[in-house]
Amino acid sequence: MDGGLAHPRVLEHTDRDPQKPIPQEAEVTAGCRVEPGRSYGFFTDTTLCIGCKACEVACKEWNNLPADNLGMTGQSYDNTGRLGAHTWRHVTFLEQDARATSMPPFQSNWLMMSDVCKHCDPAPCLEACPTGALFRTEFDTVVVQQDICNGCGYCVPACPFGVVELAKEDGKAHKCTLCYDRLKGGLEPACAKSCPTDSIQFGPVEELQRRAEARVTDLHEKGQPKAYLYGTPGAPGTGKGLHHLNAFFLLTERPELYNLPPAPARPARNARPSLLSGLATIAGLAVAAALVGVGRR
Repeated sequence: MDGGLAHPRVLEHTDRDPQKPIPQEAEVTAGCRVEPGRSYGFFTDTTLCIGCKACEVACKEWNNLPADNLGMTGQSYDNTGRLGAHTWRHVTFLEQDARATSMPPFQSNWLMMSDVCKHCDPAPCLEACPTGALFRTEFDTVVVQQDICNGCGYCVPACPFGVVELAKEDGKAHKCTLCYDRLKGGLEPACAKSCPTDSIQFGPVEELQRRAEARVTDLHEKGQPKAYLYGTPGAPGTGKGLHHLNAFFLLTERPELYNLPPAPARPARNARPSLLSGLATIAGLAVAAALVGVGRR
């Protein structure tokens, strides 16, 4: 390998076993070192997605997920349909009406986006779990422990993005782990590493947010004024109890077109008002019952 082209970290391990990754390989592939105590996530730039589905394949291969829905759905090139227990990465295809634009002839007018678990902060699924099967890792990601999950399914409706699903095979909750096992080994998540256009970018969340803001500014200057971020603090996709998403997106159309809720809400924020309302109702019934009893004497 040419020493002028190789990453410095590669040169430190010229005598390594080619069957094993170099230590902290993410420093070479993603430009960041994976260290416990920091928040890691994904920045997905939909303007760079070409719909190749390499992320879907890499996710299934690394996590040993079975193939699903091998038939045609009739929904463009989308054969997986949605995120689920066996689909932790899902590429959305949306063809827009080219006749309504001023695009040159024969140009594509597709919206494509690789969707994934958002690893929310805070995480509604984790808050709803009664057994502790869901936990936040040392990398600030959210993982399900199937050996602790009792299959109650409380996490499923708690997720405002419809990510979590119970598998029919074992009745347990399953979703993206942000390749927790790879992070522990200093490796970049499989989906981001396989993305040929860097539409999926992995790294520390704060660094990704700065990179994403610069990308939006660049797109605005290049004539794409509709570009915006979804899932960063104060942006669409947050609020109503959600501070930010560790897996956030750059979009050019409204969230609903990408199957994302425009204003996702954290169910736990309704717990206190609901409890107070319930107590008030019980108190009112108790008072009414007491008055009825007095009236009968």
